[in-house]
Amino acid sequence: MNVRCVSLRLLRVLGACGLLASFQAHAADTAVLMSPQWAGDFCQAWNQTPALTKGLAGEWLHDDKGRGYKIVQMYRDDCGASSAVELKIIPKDGQAWCSYGGKPATPADYAVDFLMHASTANWESMGRGDPGPMWAMVSGKLQFQGPRLVAMRAIKPFASFLLLVGKVPGSSATCPAKAAG
Repeated sequence: MNVRCVSLRLLRVLGACGLLASFQAHAADTAVLMSPQWAGDFCQAWNQTPALTKGLAGEWLHDDKGRGYKIVQMYRDDCGASSAVELKIIPKDGQAWCSYGGKPATPADYAVDFLMHASTANWESMGRGDPGPMWAMVSGKLQFQGPRLVAMRAIKPFASFLLLVGKVPGSSATCPAKAAG
């Protein structure tokens, strides 16, 4: 029996069980990795991650030139810089709270803000914890722009940030629509 026959039989079984519609709906709900929708999901997950909300509430968050927020932008190299997404982090109740995740909406100042980009394969690998944040930056797997000393002092929460990339569901089969458009 060839693969096509097995696939058709599987589709018929899933359809008969009502599972095909459920599977298709779930697949349609999965955001594209580093799309604006995914960034919104990531923002919500950030706020449920004490290593980020508490761990970045000190120097990292307050190194903001008095603006009251910090911007983190990121993108997948193979999708291009114009597909970047943004997280806006604000102080809230003594924590580093993500107030926005989506298309870039605030001009970044890389003297205090951050831009990170890597290939899709490297983002996925870092999301599994391999490599860790220090090695990712030193090896060039993660390209980074922003205040390095502030980032290095926050290396433990940064590890949680990279792992969160792997925990927030996202499909890497396609690139996100260009954020600028």
